[in-house]
Amino acid sequence: MDLGLGRIGQIAYGAADIEASVGFYSEVMGLKIALRPHPGMVFFDCAGQYLLVEKANKPEDIRVGSVLYFDVHDLALCVRELESRGVTFVHKPHRIAQMPAYDLWMAFFEDPDKHLLALQMQAPKGYDWPK
Repeated sequence: MDLGLGRIGQIAYGAADIEASVGFYSEVMGLKIALRPHPGMVFFDCAGQYLLVEKANKPEDIRVGSVLYFDVHDLALCVRELESRGVTFVHKPHRIAQMPAYDLWMAFFEDPDKHLLALQMQAPKGYDWPK
């Protein structure tokens, strides 16, 4: 039986300090707030999918797990801009894989609750990181 599952519509993260997370995702990352139904909950629009950040009731409700990967067109430009906004990269930009049609490059950083985030770019074959 085909369940007819579609794209993932929402991802949820717990936050210790909701205002720190709102500042990070809206001001640093530049994501638009789609909905804020009450002070402890905010939905960010990620190109049609929602990232829900909700105030955690207990520290164990902040589950650091899956990585969010954001597609970007110019990894070098995005990394420089995020660094200028105070982001520290835990894994500097590097080639992850050489695919048949492109090279996959990624850079990793964390949000205020230590959720791991990544920027990824499908670079032309032979791309080298700008010096």
